[in-house]
Amino acid sequence: MTPETDPRLAVIRAAQPLVTDAAVLKAGQLAVEHLVSALEHLNRTIDDYDHQIAKLVAQHPDAPLFRSLPGAGDALTPRLVAAFGTDRQRFESAQQVQEISGIAPITVRSGKTKAVRRRAFCPKFLRQTFHEFAAHSIFASSWAQAYYRMLRARGQRHHAAIRSLAFKWIRILFRCWKDRRPYDEARYLQRLRQKNAPLLAFLKSQEVIAHT
Repeated sequence: MTPETDPRLAVIRAAQPLVTDAAVLKAGQLAVEHLVSALEHLNRTIDDYDHQIAKLVAQHPDAPLFRSLPGAGDALTPRLVAAFGTDRQRFESAQQVQEISGIAPITVRSGKTKAVRRRAFCPKFLRQTFHEFAAHSIFASSWAQAYYRMLRARGQRHHAAIRSLAFKWIRILFRCWKDRRPYDEARYLQRLRQKNAPLLAFLKSQEVIAHT
């Protein structure tokens, strides 16, 4: 499709202006020019931040550990590094990370009723970091994709399944972080097979689809 054949551009060219007053048009033009200038400045600032973050991550002792995670990439590696930090005594267990980040749900009881809900009071950006990493891991980790598919097959909605996957990932990340050992997908798959984990059925179906 070219600009000459794009129907959307044809509609724009055929549109009739709602305002023809020169003063109003000039004011609108100046406003747009100001916004464009502000956006250009904002983009340069973001580039500067990205450059500084990349520089600091390259020097960080735990960078190789978090870069080994499937789906982390350049954007999420720094966020995961910051989420855990370098103080190995900061967290006593994976459960503590799950709860502080807001990934772990809360159970609300009242009389005979019980409900499991998402945590509302938590560091939102921290929760978002683990949520986004789990979502990206689906496309880079075979077991993560199988686990997500299993939860969806059981009736969980998309974001609930992603949070459940993040909950599982935090246990893995915590162990890697504590032991200062990069993540090994093959090793984790071997452990799943040894335990005959339920998600293996979905992992096998993925392999069948991939080879058909």
